[in-house]
Amino acid sequence: MSILEKIDLNNTPEHIAIIMDGNGRWAKQQGENRLFGHNFGVESVREVLKAAQQANVTYLTLYAFSTENWNRPKEEVEGLMSLLVHTISNEVGELNKNNVCISTIGNLDGLLGDAKQEMLNAFEVTKDNTGVQLILALNYSSKWEMVEAIKNIAQQVDQKEISISEITEELVSNELTTKNIPDPELLIRTSGEHRVSNFLLWQIAYTEFYFTPILWPDFKQENLYEAILDYQSRERRFGMVSEQIEKNS
Repeated sequence: MSILEKIDLNNTPEHIAIIMDGNGRWAKQQGENRLFGHNFGVESVREVLKAAQQANVTYLTLYAFSTENWNRPKEEVEGLMSLLVHTISNEVGELNKNNVCISTIGNLDGLLGDAKQEMLNAFEVTKDNTGVQLILALNYSSKWEMVEAIKNIAQQVDQKEISISEITEELVSNELTTKNIPDPELLIRTSGEHRVSNFLLWQIAYTEFYFTPILWPDFKQENLYEAILDYQSRERRFGMVSEQIEKNS
């Protein structure tokens, strides 16, 4: 029996988010520069997307470029932007053929060169697709997102559109860049690091975490299936006790 056949396809996470970490270390192991690793990481994106389709995952969010990544060496940042443009341009036709819908969270206005325009083109080409929703977190940080949400809510209060008493969790969620996306049930981080790096801090309040030592360029379809199997072995209680979960099931 294959790993995929072991998965209960009626109980897969609707939304999986991934922190794709380890490209640089993988490249170093090969005696190459960091961009070499980023290039090979693209193949892992293809692999994971195929696995998500096979496993009935609806939303797949990939942490592609954080606001903190601007602090990296200039040549790496420029190389990443060039890789983004090249990859989206080359892949959008195939993604569209496979019924994948592309969207982003983050501040696209801050991207370099043609990156924003390539993303907008991808949105337009794939907007009517009904398969996996591929969400790229670009120029994104959760703290930035929450600050922007606070500003918007404060402005609504100032303009008397809402009162302070009307500020609820739902209202805050609707001011985030993920307002039309369900919170992830599973967050995966590769490379052995055990932190969330300013990623979806509001949205992962009850998300299951899966940390793996595998570097991102080595993360393949079977590795995603293993993460889903691990997720399915867990009991999600949302603050309740096991007896309550059993009673409500």
